[in-house]
Amino acid sequence: MEEKIQKLNALRKEAQLGGGEKRIEAQHKKGKLTARERIELLVDKGSFEEVDMFVKHQTKEFGLDKQRYLGDGVVTGYAKIDGRPVALFSQDFTVLGGSLSEAHAKKIVKIMDMAMKLGIPVIGINDSGGARIQEGVVSLGGYADIFLRNTLASGVIPQISAVMGPCAGGAVYSPAITDFIFMVKNSSYMFVTGPNVVKTVTHEEVSFEELGGANTHSIKSGVAHFSFENEVETLEHIRKLMGYLPLNWRDFPPEKEFDFNRNLELPELNGIVPDNPNKPYDMYEIINLLVDDGEFLEVHKDFAGNIIVGFGRIGGMPVGIIANQPAVLAGVLDINSSNKAARFVRFCDAFNIPLLVLEDVPGFLPGTDQEWNGIIKNGAKLLFAFAEATVPKVTVITRKAYGGAYDVMNSKHIRGDFNFAWPSAEIAVMGPKGAVEIIFKREIEKAENPEDALNGFLQDYIDKFANPYIAAERGYIDDVIIPAETKIRLIKAFKLLKTKVDTNPKKKHSNIPL
Repeated sequence: MEEKIQKLNALRKEAQLGGGEKRIEAQHKKGKLTARERIELLVDKGSFEEVDMFVKHQTKEFGLDKQRYLGDGVVTGYAKIDGRPVALFSQDFTVLGGSLSEAHAKKIVKIMDMAMKLGIPVIGINDSGGARIQEGVVSLGGYADIFLRNTLASGVIPQISAVMGPCAGGAVYSPAITDFIFMVKNSSYMFVTGPNVVKTVTHEEVSFEELGGANTHSIKSGVAHFSFENEVETLEHIRKLMGYLPLNWRDFPPEKEFDFNRNLELPELNGIVPDNPNKPYDMYEIINLLVDDGEFLEVHKDFAGNIIVGFGRIGGMPVGIIANQPAVLAGVLDINSSNKAARFVRFCDAFNIPLLVLEDVPGFLPGTDQEWNGIIKNGAKLLFAFAEATVPKVTVITRKAYGGAYDVMNSKHIRGDFNFAWPSAEIAVMGPKGAVEIIFKREIEKAENPEDALNGFLQDYIDKFANPYIAAERGYIDDVIIPAETKIRLIKAFKLLKTKVDTNPKKKHSNIPL
């Protein structure tokens, strides 16, 4: 038996070396960690239990029979993050460039199937040169097997992708189906076709970083939800994100202890919104005051800055926050911000995370660019997401709530549970000046001094409509609250809504306007 145990230990040691010391050294020279080092940093110390360490590919063509490595380029297993179970796979670039083979894909599929049975999240660390060319269509089939699991697992268990190296061709679609994508600046990239193909087809010259780097996908395309300077920071933030998520769709996000006896009034909130309705302010000031200990994990931070989405806690309870940002494009809704917020709302609804909406929206962005590129259907995505959501939903209107955007941003009419407004709220079909110019067009034109007439009508309109009280009279606003008392009211609302049950009509699935 001793001899057999020694053989086992030797095989384990061989597997842990992946492609060997030289390739590990090459990985480190690029500023990248190995597959196993990444796992060690991500999970609780000593919690990782590996499976399929001894798997090898069975291909003999093109010399692959002489390159059979234990594990076949991916490390799979189970671990814990903050004491909670997760399944994970980490591609090993030191083994045949982390290329995906039939055996490699089967390891990932096995771990995903088990995660679904157990009801635990899947975290995938991607660092691969793509399909193993020598295996032909078999490797492509392996990708499709993974795509199917990603799709079936969507909304059942959280799926997180960390792109920590190349991710090209068909490989990009697995991360794209998952809930959150993390990228590392200057060392990871994603694209369907690489720079050489782009140059051949379109004659454009573009670098790997420009085409599909972390900055490109976190700022321009919105493909990446998070991007960080290095791998360590990236892995730390995956741990932070996990702290807000349930294990599965039947579970609830973990709460933290909170001292409800402390003074919860926030007088600073009374002075944030300017008296001049056309003057911008920073919505982050409000968010950072409302969330416990000022801790806010923002999602899509660098993309569509006119809307803010992310996770925080209110009274120890995790919430998903969607907030218009008056400091960027006046907080207007456009194509990118609608898509960004809609996906976030649907994620939170799928995984029982209550929604807090902080609203200051002047409407939808006008212009041919927006109309021709589909602001109607894209804006409808956000409307659809809020209307469909059955989790607790609370809205606070801090200032403007104009036009259709008022309806879209979790209004009472689309099943907002508690809808509050600050005294500074303006709830109307459009801004006062535009409304007066339409309503009193003839009177203004006929007046001896059109400007004086306009100002007179304008003040009358502001007195009547640029406030929250008509909406409150109708019950569209549950209460007009003093800003300083907002956190107290939110805690009470979310505590009360813990027993909320709401359902949608039975159906195979909805048809969101894509």
